[in-house]
Formats: sequence, structure tokens, C-alpha cells
Amino acid sequence: MASRQVAVVTGSNKGIGLAIVRALCKQFTGDVYLTSRDPKLGEAAVKELQGEGLTAFFHQLDITDLQSIRRLRDFLKQKYGGIDVLINNAGIAFKDADPTPFDVQADVTLKTNFFATRDVCNELLPVMKPHGRVVNISSWIGSKTLALCSEDLQQKFHSDTVTEEELVTLMEKFVQDAKDGVHSKEGWPNTAYGVSKLGVTVLSKVQARTLNEKRKGEGILLNACCPGWVMTDMAGPSALKTPDEGAETPVYLALLPLDADGPHGQLVKDKKVEKW
Repeated sequence: MASRQVAVVTGSNKGIGLAIVRALCKQFTGDVYLTSRDPKLGEAAVKELQGEGLTAFFHQLDITDLQSIRRLRDFLKQKYGGIDVLINNAGIAFKDADPTPFDVQADVTLKTNFFATRDVCNELLPVMKPHGRVVNISSWIGSKTLALCSEDLQQKFHSDTVTEEELVTLMEKFVQDAKDGVHSKEGWPNTAYGVSKLGVTVLSKVQARTLNEKRKGEGILLNACCPGWVMTDMAGPSALKTPDEGAETPVYLALLPLDADGPHGQLVKDKKVEKW
């Protein structure tokens, strides 16, 4: 069984995540795992796909729980010898009208969208098989957010040599600045979601560089992508794309040919590399 391919999509019981699983069930030559925090919701989504004639498997995963991530990692190692495709889709966003104080929004949003996504990568990238594909779901809002940062912050985020530790320190500083009520004074824009996705995009560039250094020649490709403005619980009904349309770019990156040498370490939107 270890030779069989396997794909995992985080936060995939609904929305873009479920649409990605649906597309992979149709196009990926291996087992596809749908994951969610709540087993009932995940298993219901698997049944929904079965009703469409598609086969997906369920595994519980709460990306904010390190032990949950490690249980998934150990399962994948034991059953498949590792992982072939990882799509980090799980994330949250507060609505514009949400009354939750900004410092709480910053803490909760960064904890899930940036720090938990990083934890998933840190646990699963070491068991990524050669020619594996990693897709971190980011957003064009991250690029827009970068433009709203101070010049000093922009230089740090744009640096080709920024380390993962330095990036983590920047993300922690944003959360702390928000708690101290000085984030605007310190050069941060007023969007926790935007900063979290800016972090995911830069993290993807750093991770790709690390893969080049540590696993050169293994053909692993890792990218961030923007699925677009998609009709989901998070984005609302006014969005321009259906979830299935939003899944197209993530699935394209997940299924890049074995002999592909790129894109890698890029932000991709509508299957095209975005200028960063």
C-alpha cells in the first residue's frame, strides 16, 4: 500500500476545500482524504461525494492542534509511506461587521491561517514523497496588504533571504502590536486576514527555498495560490466564482506533471504566476 499515491486537503468539508476534493477525486490517480475538525461534518461530506459517484476518505484534522496533525502524519507514513499532495486550505476570516475586538481577531486569525498552516507544513513536509506537490491557499488580499505596510515592513517581506524564524517573529509582532493597540503606528494595515495571507505567501517562498536547499533533485514543488473571490460562507454570495471554479488553480498546482520544474515558490492566480 505504501506505493499508492495519496492527497490530503485540509479544512475540506465545505466550500473551496470540498470542491478541491471533488476535483481530485475525478483527476488524481490515488486516494484523496477530506479532513475537518468535526468528524460528523467530514463524514457527511464524504457521503455527499459518494452520492455523486466519487470516492474520498475521511481523516479528522484540527490544524490548530499539533497532536491532531501528528496523528495524521503517522497515519500517512504507516499506510502510504508518506504523502504525495498536500493542499493547505483550512482557514478563517472575520466578517467586516464582526464586533470582535481587533486584537482578538488578529490573534485568532493568525493562529489559524499562518501559525497552524506552518505547523501542518513542518510536520508533513518531512514525509513528502519525491515529486510531491504542496499548495498553500493564500489570497490576492495578501499582496494588497503588503502594499499597505510601511516601507520597512515591505522590505522585510520582500527580502529574498528572509528566514522562517524572521517571518514568524514578524507575524508574532503583528499580533502583539494589535494587542498593544499600536499596530497602525508600527506600520501594519488594519486587516488581520490580509496580514495572515501575506504571511502564508511569504512562508511559501521560504519553504520552497528550503526545499531547494535540503531536498534538491527530488522534484517537490510548493506554491501559494489565490483561488479568487469564491462564493463560500467566508466570502458570501456576492463573490464572482463558484467553489468548483475556485478549485481550478489549486488543483492545477496539485497535479503539475512529474517532470515539471515550476512554478515553485510562487503566488499563482488563474493558473498564472503573479508578480510579487
